[in-house]
Amino acid sequence: MKATDEPTPPPGGNAGPPGAGDEYSATVLGSQWFQRPEPDTTVTATVRDVPGGDTRPDRIEGAVLRFGPGVQGALAHRSARTPPPAPPPTRARRPGPRRYALPALVLLAVLVLLAWQRLGPALAVRGAAITAPSATVGCGGTADVVGTVTTNGRPGTLAYRWTRSDGTSSGVLREEMARGQKEARLHLRWTFEGTGRYEARAELRILSPSGRTSTAGLTYACP
Repeated sequence: MKATDEPTPPPGGNAGPPGAGDEYSATVLGSQWFQRPEPDTTVTATVRDVPGGDTRPDRIEGAVLRFGPGVQGALAHRSARTPPPAPPPTRARRPGPRRYALPALVLLAVLVLLAWQRLGPALAVRGAAITAPSATVGCGGTADVVGTVTTNGRPGTLAYRWTRSDGTSSGVLREEMARGQKEARLHLRWTFEGTGRYEARAELRILSPSGRTSTAGLTYACP
C-alpha cells in the first residue's frame, strides 16, 4: 500500500471497517457529489380579482388564489344573463284617407238626396183640364164636373177655386200633393132644380203655386 494514498486515521478513531485489514482504502468524492440542503422557498401568488367569479377562494401558503371563468368567460356569462335590448316601439299606422273615401261618398250622396227632397224644386203645375158630363142633365139632376191637374211630382199644396156661371163660387179650396204624386182630380158637384133649359159653365182656377184657368160647359134641361 502506498503511503500517499492512505488517509490518516483520526486520533482515537476507528481504523476502518472490521475485517478490512491493511488493504482498506477510502474513495474521496468530489464536492459536486455532496447534497446540500436547498434554501427554504416561499410560494407566492398574485391575487387577481376576476370580475364575475363566483368560486370560493382556496388558501395556499397564506396567499389567496381565485378561480373564475376569466375575462372572456365573465363577459359570456354576463351576456347570457342580460336580456337583449328591446326593439324600439313601432308607431301605429294611422288609417289613410282612402279608407274613409267610400263611406264619405255614400254619406254625401244621402245628404244631397235629402237636401234635394227638402230644398229641391217646389211644386209646379204643368196642366189643368175640366171634364163635364157629355149627356144633358135632367130635372133635379146633379152634374159631376172633374178638374184634372198635372204637376211635377213635388210635394206641396194646391190652392184652387171653382166658379159657376150662375155667379156662385166655392171659395178657396186646398189639395195636398204627396211626393211623387203627379196628378190630382178635383170634383165639383153641381145640382140643378126647376124647369127649363140652361147652358151652364164651370171654371177651375188654380191659385197656387201657379195661376192656371180651365173651363167646361154642360146642359141642363127639364121640360
